[in-house]
Amino acid sequence: MTADAKQLRQQSYISKLTLTNFRNYAALSLELAPGAVVLSGDNGAGKTNLLEAISFLTPGRGLRRAPYADVAREGGDGGFALHARIEGPEGQVEIGTGISGGDAAGEGGRKVRINGAPARSAEDMLEWLRVVWLTPAMDGLFPGPAADRRRFLDRLVLAIDPGHGQRALDYEKAMRGRNRLLTEGSRDGAWFDAIETQMAETGVAIAAARAELVRLLAAMIDRLPGSGAFPQADISLAGDLESALGSAPAVDVEERYRAALANGRERDRAAGRTLDGPHRSDLVVRHRPKSMPAELCSTGEQKALLVGIVLSHARLTGEMSGLTPILLLDEIAAHLDAGRRAALFSILEELNCQAFMTGTDAALFSSLAGRAQFLTVDHGSVEPTG
Repeated sequence: MTADAKQLRQQSYISKLTLTNFRNYAALSLELAPGAVVLSGDNGAGKTNLLEAISFLTPGRGLRRAPYADVAREGGDGGFALHARIEGPEGQVEIGTGISGGDAAGEGGRKVRINGAPARSAEDMLEWLRVVWLTPAMDGLFPGPAADRRRFLDRLVLAIDPGHGQRALDYEKAMRGRNRLLTEGSRDGAWFDAIETQMAETGVAIAAARAELVRLLAAMIDRLPGSGAFPQADISLAGDLESALGSAPAVDVEERYRAALANGRERDRAAGRTLDGPHRSDLVVRHRPKSMPAELCSTGEQKALLVGIVLSHARLTGEMSGLTPILLLDEIAAHLDAGRRAALFSILEELNCQAFMTGTDAALFSSLAGRAQFLTVDHGSVEPTG
């Protein structure tokens, strides 16, 4: 890597993590090193819980998408708190987030503080760090439902476009309002017009952001070695708005979508929901060397494809934002052979990122000895691996 490329990817990392009443951790304080961090321990010991805590340092509901009441430790007061000290290109920052016991039942109750002051929104955390994850639950991404791939895609977009999360929330809110009007049998044209105008504006913006991410990510994937450990993927979007944006200005696509919503009210009323829009789009992935749809590949090939996409996205995030993302790789080594593990570790080092990796067998990470921080997780405690 050249000095200029290294400068583009200045590391942002967690130097200290403190948890209170989070999952199976009553209280935990960890001093962390930059680079690779290996968390080993038995199944159910709390390794993934630690990754989930770190995933709350970005907008959303974390890598499990769990209700806040489920995240709070059983036997606690119903709330939880986590605090992280972040070291980055702009210096040190303290980020805290959590809910009080009385807010556990409500999804809107999570608070964020940055350097002790209330944040305007959770998106403010994106100024200081980006977090990307890969979990075993994502192994079925390609043959699974399109909704999972949209969610995966939107997380990738959010890492390079902090405004994407709010656009998605605004669109979902407007669509819920329209669906409610449909199911209630409303014929209030002015109300429909207002909601559909908002859906057209935000929906086309969502489609445009996704299309831009796919374009940039495809170019980054092209930089992967053609015969490397992680095969190159061909990625594209399937969706009416995305297709229209390829041949028409966004303002024209907005008007067409708004008109389509207006003309489709009776059809949507019969269905009980909105049938057209970015909430129906899909991410299409093909295994380039085999010229095969990803969903038809073997489970091992699908895993390698997914790892390659995530690593390419991490590189893209570093170059676009100037911050290398923090990677959360849950049980990453279990289904990779020795060659792919070595390739993964080499790429992570080249990315100059902090990467948390979990596994039941620390021996799978033995080649990182002297280059990683090894910690043993044991049901609510975390200690240096002996």
